[in-house]
Amino acid sequence: MVFRMRPNNPPDSLLFDGLLAEIHPPVPDFRFERQLIRDGFDLVAGLDEAGRGPLAGPVVAACVVLDPDNIPEGLNDSKAMTAQARERLYDQILAQAHVGIASASAAEIDRSNILIASLGCMRRALMSMGLMPRYALVDGRDVPPGLACAARALVKGDARSLSIAAASIVAKVTRDRMMTRSCAHHPGYGFSRHMGYGTLEHREAIIRLGPCPLHRMSFRPLRAD
Repeated sequence: MVFRMRPNNPPDSLLFDGLLAEIHPPVPDFRFERQLIRDGFDLVAGLDEAGRGPLAGPVVAACVVLDPDNIPEGLNDSKAMTAQARERLYDQILAQAHVGIASASAAEIDRSNILIASLGCMRRALMSMGLMPRYALVDGRDVPPGLACAARALVKGDARSLSIAAASIVAKVTRDRMMTRSCAHHPGYGFSRHMGYGTLEHREAIIRLGPCPLHRMSFRPLRAD
């Protein structure tokens, strides 16, 4: 069976918008969610993942439905925040919003590929919630197949939608904590410092120790061509 991803909505920005974004980096807001709520979608979720690029560890996805009247202050794309700010907001998001979290292991990533594993992980994060969103805003270009609600993909959505920004924080902090705990089980790789990314320290550890069960053997330079 051939798996082909097809975007279910056309590109949502024009070249001019992209040029403006380079000059004035976007700040996430709640306008997408408020419009959907006005259109009758009372529960709007943000979906994002963390960990597509590393050589080791899981990819983690989060689904967040914010309370429009109780949104934590300071939400932003997790990549634009310090670790301390992410940790602080992580606790606030879990206390003030509905959250679902799911992960896909290195073995699952190797069985399919990182895109399919990431999209499947997002779908499971949504399904793990105690309530079912009416609509989902998904970071990136693709909507996960089989999602149980209407959805729209937003390119750079973590910098545009507060719900996606919140999901990006939850996914990032959850994954970082998982990689930090993994150091006790797989010492010598420095997972708590580089979180599985292909840093020089990590690559040298792989040469010295060989790969461990957390490594994605389908990724270069681990893959045997």
